[in-house]
Amino acid sequence: MPRLSPENCPDMAELRRQIDALDRDLVALLAERAAYIDRAAALKPGEGLPARIGVRVEQVVANVRAAAGEAGLDADLAEALWRRLIDWSIAREERSMGGDDGEAARRGG
Repeated sequence: MPRLSPENCPDMAELRRQIDALDRDLVALLAERAAYIDRAAALKPGEGLPARIGVRVEQVVANVRAAAGEAGLDADLAEALWRRLIDWSIAREERSMGGDDGEAARRGG
């Protein structure tokens, strides 16, 4: 289905089809990101790295805030979403690496 810009959606039914298509694309991208997280969990122990690397977390958040600004998305919303995604990712890594995911929750991640 060709992607329409919001202003070219003639009615709510088409607008909803476009949103649903975008949601499917976002889910596919999040699944792809999760695969990279799984690979990170496999690589980090061999490099002596923990699941949570605070400097990297803040770098990712800064990158997302900048990208959001460039795209016209509210940077605070993007940061909140990504911090949740990052926390989930770190907990996933810790489980995979044999760490205590309960400890991750206590630390906020």
